[in-house]
Amino acid sequence: MDDLEALNAKPLTTIDMPAEDWYGPDAATFGDRLAAAREYAQMSQALMARRLGIRASTLRSWEQDLSEPRANHLSIMAGVLNVSMVWLMNGEGEGLDAPNADAAETDADVATILRDMRDLRVTISQSSEKLGRLEKRLRAALKDT
Repeated sequence: MDDLEALNAKPLTTIDMPAEDWYGPDAATFGDRLAAAREYAQMSQALMARRLGIRASTLRSWEQDLSEPRANHLSIMAGVLNVSMVWLMNGEGEGLDAPNADAAETDADVATILRDMRDLRVTISQSSEKLGRLEKRLRAALKDT
């Protein structure tokens, strides 16, 4: 199967995008990146607006791409959100990783932990049964003496 057939066989979704393209100019707008960075920083719109000295409605209009901030607000936002101004504007440079970028790694870790717990439960159950048999033998041996 050549590359073209592979693309036709499985449509490219945002899930399949490389992490660096997730917030790139072709996939996300300024408002998308602003909202994602604010949410990643666990800030409400009201708190972010307060920190910037603007109305929450102004921040909402930026996140909805209805208007754009002036350079001074852009600079403050980048600092508050710990991303670069360039990333906020066009998705390049220091910004956020794609959502769930390490979800597969986490899923593998969780699966390993669950498997280990299941194995331990089996071992404990078998040991408990063996302990019960040994106690029964001990009682029988003590009863005979």
